Amino acid sequence: MDAGLFTANNVWMMLATALVFFMHTGFAFLEIGLTRQKNTINILFKNIFIITIGLLLYYAWGFNMMYPGFEEGSSGIFGFAGFGIAAPENGMTPEYADGGYTWWTDFLFQGMFAATAATIVSGAVAERIKIGAFMIFTVIYVGLVYPIVGAWKWGGGFLDSWGFYDFAGSTLVHSVGGWAALVAIALLGARIGKFGSDGKPKAIPGHSIPMATAGVLILWLGWFGFNGGSVLSADPELTSLVLVTTSLAAAAGGIGSMLFSTLLYKNLDLTMFLNGILGGLVGITAGADLMSPNEAIIIGFLAGLIIVGGVALIDKLKLDDPVGAVTVHLICGIWGTLAVGIFGSKAGGEQFMAQLYGVLIIGAFCIITSLFILGALKAIMGLRVSKEEEIEGLDLHEHGMDAYPDFTND
Repeated sequence: MDAGLFTANNVWMMLATALVFFMHTGFAFLEIGLTRQKNTINILFKNIFIITIGLLLYYAWGFNMMYPGFEEGSSGIFGFAGFGIAAPENGMTPEYADGGYTWWTDFLFQGMFAATAATIVSGAVAERIKIGAFMIFTVIYVGLVYPIVGAWKWGGGFLDSWGFYDFAGSTLVHSVGGWAALVAIALLGARIGKFGSDGKPKAIPGHSIPMATAGVLILWLGWFGFNGGSVLSADPELTSLVLVTTSLAAAAGGIGSMLFSTLLYKNLDLTMFLNGILGGLVGITAGADLMSPNEAIIIGFLAGLIIVGGVALIDKLKLDDPVGAVTVHLICGIWGTLAVGIFGSKAGGEQFMAQLYGVLIIGAFCIITSLFILGALKAIMGLRVSKEEEIEGLDLHEHGMDAYPDFTND
């Protein structure tokens, strides 16, 4: 391979890595914007912890657990290539990864994905989970559950051999986080005041919708790296197609949710509009490289409709998800994964069944592991803060800080 092409590929992958890292800023802005001021420090602390511990865990063993190098004839369920990472002899040459990137770029790009699963959970459990319990959960889920599931497809495991397809993680990233978020909010219970005595949900407004809007726009930008980098090279044709399908699905998702929510509720709800964009992004992620622009618009638009229905369903089940993480990441993640068997170049009954099996198997594994981890934490140390702490805010009780101190009286 020409040295210039190898360098161009690697530069694009490093830029994509930076864009995925920048997505954590988007997640942080979105979460604090959609929740109350008194819990801002707590949410930011969780997000920073996820990034830092996630990268270290992925270096310590996660990368080698996710890409263990399954031997031919193995079950393809679990493998481990040892602690720590060291570049192979060809790791810095075009011989590695078909010249798409170097070994170190490979590690860092994949490491940026690893923390996202726990970030999804962070938003769902906001405003009432104990910080210590969340930190322990993050270590176990990011350190063990995520790389094991990732190995089943991206690491060449059994789902890969079955023909399951997930280009950039509708299931392997978003649904893995979404299943844990669903289990967590079920065990935690709703925030005080979320449901009235009649059982009807009450809106608990976030303290900064402008910040939430900025968060969504940052996430959309970051998705160019999330999906575009998953091409695993700077291939001009495929990379440009992926960026187009990603953007069109996001736009269609926003329009779909805006129209449907306005039709149902007779008001122009910006938060529903924003989550529709995210739903479109999650929905296209599994098959962004397989879809035509028209198919991407259909997938995104339907994801926008799913957002509105999913939020209503979560409320009907009396579950409390402050940022809509379960609907966006789990339900739209499932939709996007199944859409690979309905639209695009792999569409067909056999592919649809492979997608369905993947969704069910990964869902069962994530539910069981999440129940075990969170159930054990609930029994040992408790998951939820006290009523007093929740009412007065986690910033004061967990951190002894105020995100917006008042200096006017100084």
